[in-house]
Amino acid sequence: MSMRPRVLPEVPEQTAAVARAAFPFGTLAMRIRDELGEVFFDGAFLDAFGIRGRPAISPGQLAMVTVLQFAENLTDRQAADAVRGRIDWKYLLGLELTDPGFDFSVLSQFRTRLVAHALQPMVLDMLLERLAESGLVKARGRQRTDATHVVAAVRELNRLEMVGETLRAALEALAAAAPTWLSEQISPELITRYGARIDEWRLPSDQTKRRALGTQIGADGWRLLQAMASKTAPDWLWQIPAVQVLRQVWVQQYTLDACGREVIWRDARTHGLPPGRTMLLSPYDTDARHSEKRGRGWTGYKVHVTETCDNTDTGPDAAQPPNLIINVATTHAAVDDSSMTMPIHTALAQQELLPAEHLMDAGYASAAHLLDCHEKHQVRLISPVRGDHSPQARARNGYQRDAFAIDFDAQQATCPQGKVSTTWNQARYNGEDVVVVTFPSSTCIPCPARAQCTTSKQRRRQLTLRPRHLHEALRDARVEQTTQAWKDRYRHRAGIEGTISQATHLTGIRHARYAGIDKVHLEHIFAAVALNLIRLNAWWLGVPMQRTRTTHLARLGLSLAA
Repeated sequence: MSMRPRVLPEVPEQTAAVARAAFPFGTLAMRIRDELGEVFFDGAFLDAFGIRGRPAISPGQLAMVTVLQFAENLTDRQAADAVRGRIDWKYLLGLELTDPGFDFSVLSQFRTRLVAHALQPMVLDMLLERLAESGLVKARGRQRTDATHVVAAVRELNRLEMVGETLRAALEALAAAAPTWLSEQISPELITRYGARIDEWRLPSDQTKRRALGTQIGADGWRLLQAMASKTAPDWLWQIPAVQVLRQVWVQQYTLDACGREVIWRDARTHGLPPGRTMLLSPYDTDARHSEKRGRGWTGYKVHVTETCDNTDTGPDAAQPPNLIINVATTHAAVDDSSMTMPIHTALAQQELLPAEHLMDAGYASAAHLLDCHEKHQVRLISPVRGDHSPQARARNGYQRDAFAIDFDAQQATCPQGKVSTTWNQARYNGEDVVVVTFPSSTCIPCPARAQCTTSKQRRRQLTLRPRHLHEALRDARVEQTTQAWKDRYRHRAGIEGTISQATHLTGIRHARYAGIDKVHLEHIFAAVALNLIRLNAWWLGVPMQRTRTTHLARLGLSLAA
């Protein structure tokens, strides 16, 4: 299929007349056309199409249809029907009233092309470029970021269901791709056992029987893998995606005994299991991972949303531009928030949208991040840093780390009792450089304040410090975050919770529509663009920002507290 770029057609006179008569006050789709004109240009999608073949439908129009689809939470079929039957959509796309539209399968093919050529971020970037021309988006303002969970579009399976369904899916794929070869390897018993999906099995409740079944599934899968590894098997069998998943799952879930003959089902205590960041949890979505936060566990992904927040007034001031999403990052669920701090800023730098101040929660910040953001991007990271978690700090009645005077030049520390450390050693802890400072036992044992200082079996105090530049940055940040000026700045971060709530209710961002991190990221990009257009529509109409919703009981409590 080929693509010949063309500009967005003018709105036909009849379409414009009927649309204005039907919607005298306009709609979201009509207002996008009137205020922004052409947002998505065909030429930007050239890499996703060939130069020969049947002409493709305008990718710029398909991108806009997909955005409206997410704005109204429609299926592909409903979105295609809207192109055929809704006057305001025809107005936006510049179509005649008699235009028959396209088949709904075109939308799925369009998304597949975007994912295959890694064009997901381009959709949001084109909107931001258009808004930057209008002065609605600019760099060196104030931004805020937060993440939320995304549940994968697959069933959650326990380990027994996982291995059974993985083997069944591989056999199903082989039966379709190489039926002759498979018929020579498989027995009628295996066809009966794996002919139905795992959710139709009646699994045993007894743990011994469940383990025996898991071992039996492992042996069946191992024999299949051995058959494919033989010289008589076609080499291309290993290229089947379901077979690749089978091989990876069997490495994670099974091992062989010392003789290399008997298959053993792994467990956490004896044979070990891979860490959660690499453990496959579904044969149909190999990117989904498990994670827990605040006692809630889920299988899937995380989405990190960054938006502008220069407009923090909740009043009807239409002169200020709306808060708009400028960056979306999707990771699997086991990725820690702190590992995304610098990638987010790197992406903002590539977009030329770095802020002057960036509000983030404590999960994103560390002393190293505070310095790196300032030195590499000239961004002030406003985030609470974690406090002292030593036993003395938790007990709140002992000598915390801040009670010691640290002299990096002399390489010594002085305790609150005036005693000086004797050793100062460079070390590595959890992959990071640290300094270990130790006080002598001869000083700590007779000290009258030893109970307030240490409970160590060696009966002496030991401090673990970060390198000087990080130690001082952390110390200064802890002091600053106690000031009222810092608290006044940081309180604006809370608004990102409303953005995530709006995205959840309007676009269903917490539940993945597709499988695979690349497709889920594309979903999040389109959801962000849809949310931006919805906010722009409210701004064009002069609708004031909503205040935080509170219940009657909560308002009563606030009035009594006042």
